[in-house]
Amino acid sequence: MSTKRRIIASLVLRDGIVVQSIGFERFLPVGRADIAARFLDDWGVDEIVLLDIRASAEARRIDLATVEAVAASCRVPLTVGGGIRSVEDVRDLIRAGADKVSLNRAALETPELIGAAAEQFGVQCIVASIDVRRLANGKAHVFADGARRDTGLDAADFARSCATAGAGEILLNAADRDGLRNGYDLDLVEAVANAVNIPVIALGGAGQPSHFVDLLSSTGASAAAAANMLHYSEHSVAAIKSVLRNAGLDIRLDSRSDYRHVPFLADGRLDRRPEAELADEIFEYIPKEII
Repeated sequence: MSTKRRIIASLVLRDGIVVQSIGFERFLPVGRADIAARFLDDWGVDEIVLLDIRASAEARRIDLATVEAVAASCRVPLTVGGGIRSVEDVRDLIRAGADKVSLNRAALETPELIGAAAEQFGVQCIVASIDVRRLANGKAHVFADGARRDTGLDAADFARSCATAGAGEILLNAADRDGLRNGYDLDLVEAVANAVNIPVIALGGAGQPSHFVDLLSSTGASAAAAANMLHYSEHSVAAIKSVLRNAGLDIRLDSRSDYRHVPFLADGRLDRRPEAELADEIFEYIPKEII
């Protein structure tokens, strides 16, 4: 049986609040992480990734109180990253409520931490986060320091080394598509997915539901992650899952809905469902008992 594809919300933290990132250079404030997580959970995302993008540069770990608040606000699996440098950091984050941890700079500078953490907590807990940019010649290189410094490492080769070291998943961020809403880097995702035998989560470039269809129908990605797009409206997740479902893709579903019935207007926006239909979903009529 094939694994159902996932829709994952990425919450980007900067200076303690969730932001929308554009090119890793411009940031628009969204608000508190726990509130954003609660809404995304209610709207139907399958998992949440919480990333503090300044933690490593500021030589600190992501705030444990923030992790605890987010974990208490959502019921879906939570991946946490930012400034993780030791097995003890991983343990603290798991105790704070994280289901998985994301290693970015540590995967580059101390790759042995991947294996050590996997041995302690299981490979399913360890996600290798890789920021990638394409060079002028089209090659995909791993970038560090907030996707500003070229490491010279080939993205697919580095992903393979992370998987060999013990990572259970790859979070693949196409940094040069961050906030552009022009679609995922499909060639990059496919190259990395072919290089590893662990799940690949694609991030960077999602701007409309069709981009998710393109990704999950033409690459080996196990999950599609998005950040900015999911903050636009409470309809974002429903629209994405409806389009994927009607395209015949096997995705995770809420027990309340299979998403096939979600109606759209001619301009592509979600239509309002009739009140009677909503009432039928919420209330069940039980006739008067005859004694």
